[in-house]
Amino acid sequence: MDSEEKATTKSNSTFVRPAIFYLSGFSNIPHVKYFYVFLCFVYIMTVLGNGFLLSLIWLVKTLHTPKYMIVFNMALADLCGSTALIPKVLDTFLFDRRYIVYEACLSYMFFVFFFGGVQSWTLVTMAYDRLIAICFPLRYHSIVTKTSITSMLLFIWLVMLSLTTLVVGLVNRLSFCDSVVVKSFFCDHGPIYRLACNDPSLNIIMANVVVSIGVFIPLIFIACTYVCISIALSKIASGEERLKALKTCTSHLILVAILSLPFVGTNIAVWTSYIHPNARIINSTLTHTIPALINPIVYALKTEEVMSAVKKLWKINNISSPVTKW
Repeated sequence: MDSEEKATTKSNSTFVRPAIFYLSGFSNIPHVKYFYVFLCFVYIMTVLGNGFLLSLIWLVKTLHTPKYMIVFNMALADLCGSTALIPKVLDTFLFDRRYIVYEACLSYMFFVFFFGGVQSWTLVTMAYDRLIAICFPLRYHSIVTKTSITSMLLFIWLVMLSLTTLVVGLVNRLSFCDSVVVKSFFCDHGPIYRLACNDPSLNIIMANVVVSIGVFIPLIFIACTYVCISIALSKIASGEERLKALKTCTSHLILVAILSLPFVGTNIAVWTSYIHPNARIINSTLTHTIPALINPIVYALKTEEVMSAVKKLWKINNISSPVTKW
């Protein structure tokens, strides 16, 4: 083996794992502190809304149904996902702590991806619930049971846990011998594997798998669900009954649109034309944070069942609180 071959072998075997990464998101954006204040408000309202919904479903027994088990799961994923992302974003950029330890960066990536995947597939479970309710109304209570929904939700958590662990774990095979500047507002998978000096082909494949499983396959499932629902509704003679059945789906469709359209739109814009990095980062931030704020309002807090549960809980608290007479 000559000296040139030895040098090549040595270079290929060199593995560099950085101590830290530097998050470069939100650079040179005028008046960006107002955006951080907005994110802080979003987080506070997300915690209050989802926390209230979780407490309500937990305390009121009439909401202990398969449908509200799914809503509970969504609220939990929203709350955990926002907590994994927003406080760290504020700490990083509002207080200018842009350097993040390598291991902490991977943990950050894990939790953001994991809860994002759970949110996406919980929407599929909601679509399944609506499909059975409209297409098989007489068999709804025998098909959509607490056991079946628990199994579905547990399966979602386990699959997303395994998939996210695999994706994040594969980052450890990358060598970072040059830049450690991550061009994102959090430890995003794509911007990190692009910094690698060695071959990131496996990471690119897994990135495509994650986007497919986390975004596109759920959307395909939901689209197929609504095709079946549309066919079932077309067979209903009464227009009033059709409208009543359709109203039960509007909240879910709004959630799907809020969660998926900004993400899909941004990616299409990136692939087909130029979009300013700052515009992409702000849009991506809103895509990750706004759905968790709106979900409890759109899907649950405006429904009759939930409002009845609120009134019931209010009455119970008023009765149980003795009035002190002086």
